[in-house]
Amino acid sequence: METTLVERRPLVWILPPSAAISGFLVWLIYVKTTQAPAPPWIEALPVANAFFNGCSAVALFVGWRRIKRGRRDAHRRAMLAAVAFSALFLVSYVAYHVFHGDTRFPGRGWIRPAYFFVLASHVGLSIIALPMILSTLFWAVTRRFARHRSIARFTLPIWLYVSVTGVAVFALLRGYAGGAIP
Repeated sequence: METTLVERRPLVWILPPSAAISGFLVWLIYVKTTQAPAPPWIEALPVANAFFNGCSAVALFVGWRRIKRGRRDAHRRAMLAAVAFSALFLVSYVAYHVFHGDTRFPGRGWIRPAYFFVLASHVGLSIIALPMILSTLFWAVTRRFARHRSIARFTLPIWLYVSVTGVAVFALLRGYAGGAIP
């Protein structure tokens, strides 16, 4: 199917903010060298981030099951919940990294390359997922369901992987940091 100008128009509004958000996060985590003084509640945010990622994964799975059973309203509610949990994650993640910066993985041996593989795939796919999620949401909101379905087939597994590996990254950091919140 050839893409028309009307079908590409949303990308003009989706890709630049997606690129800006991704660039900002890379700068915030890997380039920025100073941290603001951290209030005590900041230490709870990694747990909140894992919780939001986990809730997003559950909502995505529930939404997928609901649409497979033809329950469109339940699908819509579950997917909007997934969007809300992912948005909460993003806000919490940014807040944490404004004050904390990057967290070093202390594990050694075979787990170290395994961790970095999971982390790299998580980060790389999260950059790809953001414009895909926004595009999928746009096609649903504008009731162009054929287009929505065509991109959702790819968005769902990537978004689900990013949500699940977000929890895995937290668990690995927590486990190898001696149980302390990283």
